Amino acid sequence: MPKNSKVTQREHSNEHVTESVADLLALEEPVDYKQSILNVAGGAGGKQGAAEEELDAEDRPAWNSKLQYILAQIGFSVGLGNIWRFPYLCQKNGGGAYLVPYLVLLITIGIPLFFLELAVGQRIRRGSIGVWHYVCPRLGGIGFSSCIVCLFVGLYYNVIIGWSIFYFFKSFQYPLPWSECPVVRNGTMAVVEAECERSSATTYFWYREALDISSSISESGGLNWKMTLCLLVAWTIVGMAVVKGIQSSGKVMYFSSLFPYVVLACFLVRGLLLRGAVDGILHMFTPKLDKMLDPQVWREAATQVFFALGLGFGGVIAFSSYNKQDNNCHFDAALVSLINFFTSVLATLVVFAVLGFKANIMNEKCVVENAEKILGYLHSNVLSQDLIPPHVNFSHLTTKDYEEMYKVIMTVKEDQFSALGLDPCLLEDELDKSVQGTGLAFIAFTEAMTHFPASPFWSVMFFLMLINLGLGSMIGTMAGITTPIIDTFKVPKEMFTVGCCVFAFLVGLLFVQRSGNYFVTMFDDYSATLPLTVIVILENIAVAWIYGTKKFMQELTEMLGFRPYRFYFYMWKFVSPLCMAVLTTASIIQLGVTPPGYSAWVKEEAAERYLYFPNWAMVLLVTLIVVATLPIPVVFILRHFHLLSDGSNTLSVSYKKGRMMKDISNLEENDETRFILSKVPSEAPSPMPTHRSYLGPGSTSPLEPSGDPSGRYGSGYLLASTPESEL
Repeated sequence: MPKNSKVTQREHSNEHVTESVADLLALEEPVDYKQSILNVAGGAGGKQGAAEEELDAEDRPAWNSKLQYILAQIGFSVGLGNIWRFPYLCQKNGGGAYLVPYLVLLITIGIPLFFLELAVGQRIRRGSIGVWHYVCPRLGGIGFSSCIVCLFVGLYYNVIIGWSIFYFFKSFQYPLPWSECPVVRNGTMAVVEAECERSSATTYFWYREALDISSSISESGGLNWKMTLCLLVAWTIVGMAVVKGIQSSGKVMYFSSLFPYVVLACFLVRGLLLRGAVDGILHMFTPKLDKMLDPQVWREAATQVFFALGLGFGGVIAFSSYNKQDNNCHFDAALVSLINFFTSVLATLVVFAVLGFKANIMNEKCVVENAEKILGYLHSNVLSQDLIPPHVNFSHLTTKDYEEMYKVIMTVKEDQFSALGLDPCLLEDELDKSVQGTGLAFIAFTEAMTHFPASPFWSVMFFLMLINLGLGSMIGTMAGITTPIIDTFKVPKEMFTVGCCVFAFLVGLLFVQRSGNYFVTMFDDYSATLPLTVIVILENIAVAWIYGTKKFMQELTEMLGFRPYRFYFYMWKFVSPLCMAVLTTASIIQLGVTPPGYSAWVKEEAAERYLYFPNWAMVLLVTLIVVATLPIPVVFILRHFHLLSDGSNTLSVSYKKGRMMKDISNLEENDETRFILSKVPSEAPSPMPTHRSYLGPGSTSPLEPSGDPSGRYGSGYLLASTPESEL
């Protein structure tokens, strides 16, 4: 170093010399900014790797446009649950009254946490493992748990896409194969299949033709070859969409994210023109106010918010990590959340318009069947003709006429009325029949479409929409697995992605057994809900209470160019953690009070029966929950006792395109502070600057205080622009 440098002066003088990193850099020899890596303190290969990791962040793939990114986030968040779970929850939990707790929780939990995940992904530019390792190394297990939950969800979610593919190809025929019960030969006689006759054509087709379902989860029944083939097709489609990362999945999103809205719009117009559509919509939006105070309704609304926005899965973080750091992720959070809510309401309008039409048809069918019973009783003199109002015409019997006749008979024949077997045939009863989840799509809605003119066309459109909705969500789910693993372990992208798809297909054979639908229920209703809640609450705590809400808000201000509303400060710091703690407690209590179970289809009864999971299935369920959450305490313990390195104590200085990265290796705390800030330790400010970009895995968590004698705190600084401009 030149003799007149300030460092040399200090070495030969007792006077304090104030210097800066800019002074040091000014005296360096010219370097090749594209290739040079300067190691301070003589590092070896580990420091080279740290520098290369930072350069990887610089060369990280990016979205082709803001529209492509927004469509990707919409495709991930808007999924099959918007089409069947949200309408079912509305119907079950008080109609329009359900929208109140949902909106409250969307504003207090959903949007703030969605914004948080977008911000940390964009700021740190890593997948979930790298993000949470950076924010708090001891809570780095959050990222691994997110990957496991994504795997669990992806396993069964693609099975549902496989079901949609099966129905899609079955829709290219007229009449639709689920419009009538099959006829079987019994000797010389042709009779209707008994199981179908006791249920319905669409129910029979779903349980017997599509799933060929067994009577319980304990009866495997072997593989369903039709669904096995559909599952293979589904994983092939997903693999082709994600094999190149965002370069391939981004292009797919233009169709998979927009096409469902075209179909929903067409169904809404068609549905509103159907007879009885208004009845369904009015029934849906008529609030049952007593439901608003039910804690179970609030718990289900919070769970739906988590699943609707994809919180905790890692897909949101993965997608946002490919953004530029000056992207307005606050606008993105509000936009995607509102579009998601709008889509749920739109889908609910469509579903209840169509179900209102179906309810009117079923009600008219009920009137005709019971009118025939009454005519039979009149002919056999069981009932007197005097009981029939004079204006009633059995040739053109209306629901109002039947209701009047029913009340008269019930009043006069009060003692013998139950033996007559007459049904009230109320439209309200038909509208109140709740069909959950897959039953809403593959039974109720499918049955309604059989009454549409040109029913095959609408069926093709509907199931193609489901395939695209599922594909968009699966792309985000796969990104939640592949992005953090590739970022952390530097595995080949294409090979790892293909390997994931093959592995998931093989494990997914569990769900295409004849008992597979019961395993789908186990994974969907139980295995992911509790781990996701734990993941999201720890994400919030890691940022708001450990990393620091004020520090995080300051970094957001520097990244976005404006300060986010203080509303987010209070939500992240107090409201969201409290709400999620209550939700977690309620979920655990719910599991303890109500043993997990499933709806089994009993062939002999041609009806569903609720069964509890057997002991071995409960062991499997508990194992899944433990496996999903286990990385969190394991990583915490290993890093707390320093059994697992957090990547600190490394430093190298790298130059690339005017950017500088530093890393200090094996320096004592006082020496390190003096080197970077040129101040004596007592005068040195906190080693964590307020302005910084991604510091890499070697950065420090506030869980590891700067006063640690070992000097193990984050020491890397990534400064934008030229090296001198920020110093």
